[in-house]
Amino acid sequence: MSENEVIVWTKDIFLQRSDFKAESNPAAFEDSHSVIKYRFTWTVNSEKIDNDIFFIIENIHLSVEFFPHLSWFRISQDTDSLLKHEQGHFDLAELVKRENLNALQNSFYGKRFPTRGQNEDQQKQFAKEDSGRMIADKVEELENLLEKRREEYDSATEFGENTVKQSKYDSVFQKLR
Repeated sequence: MSENEVIVWTKDIFLQRSDFKAESNPAAFEDSHSVIKYRFTWTVNSEKIDNDIFFIIENIHLSVEFFPHLSWFRISQDTDSLLKHEQGHFDLAELVKRENLNALQNSFYGKRFPTRGQNEDQQKQFAKEDSGRMIADKVEELENLLEKRREEYDSATEFGENTVKQSKYDSVFQKLR
């Protein structure tokens, strides 16, 4: 696995200890750290109305990615319950994605956006850049929401130490599969 490789969330993927490849941070409060991000793909098409070209965003797909080379466990605290808690962070990202994907898509689908540029080729290029930036802004909002939800998850479960609360979350996560 190269440093650029990621693990994409699927119902069949469960994190393993060997997936945490970064060295632990001795200055960090937490016993483990998972770097999880959203990646998106999309299609942009253009439409000419009168003399104006508009772009249309379609087929937005969002995936949840875990970054092994940025994620770590403190060796002295490496337990099954901590691994399960970190899997919960990965699952939580998928849950947040599912809860918000339709709203993200609906903020673009069925709408036309004006293009910029001096000619048709420039306008198509700018449509690609601008649509990507627009989606990235929405995905950043989603990542901010995920960060808030991760903090709530850590607090409620006391970083996985509260087995009753952790169990409740685990039941929710199980429904994703």
